[in-house]
Amino acid sequence: MPPWNRFSSLAVKPFSEARIAIIHEWPVMYAGSERVVAAMLEVFPRADLYALVHDPEALRGTPLDGVPVRTSFIQSLPKSKEMYRSYLPLMPLAVEQFDLRHYDIVVSSNHAVAKGALTSSDQLHVSYVHTPVRYAWDLYQDYLIESGLDRRIKGLFARLVLHYITQVAPYKH
Repeated sequence: MPPWNRFSSLAVKPFSEARIAIIHEWPVMYAGSERVVAAMLEVFPRADLYALVHDPEALRGTPLDGVPVRTSFIQSLPKSKEMYRSYLPLMPLAVEQFDLRHYDIVVSSNHAVAKGALTSSDQLHVSYVHTPVRYAWDLYQDYLIESGLDRRIKGLFARLVLHYITQVAPYKH
């Protein structure tokens, strides 16, 4: 069977009945990528929203105010809402922990790791890719110094994670 026909035997439900998940890394302020997520939720109002870390207080008065969000284990770590970037090394693992098996369509709003969400071959995964995490690219040295990660073993680990995010992860999926 030609590869473009491999799904032809699958039962296809109407788009209006599709179960949709939207994954966003960290809605902890209302900025550009959060505006995109709000627009996605306008288009898919029945979609479930997932995030690694979520700060509902920071979203009061925005279109994301009151939207239920399913969060990762990072949400329960100390100061996750304020220091979420410190947990960057755990984020690829955290996004892979979301159980998305019951969705027909997964939409990831990605500028760091959301596109790494695990889906199966019978699910459609669409990734909206924002500007990549600037602190991993053009603000690399500043980020390491400001975070106190420019030396010792923590610094080495941070450099490895940033290298993974910029050089390996973009080609993972």
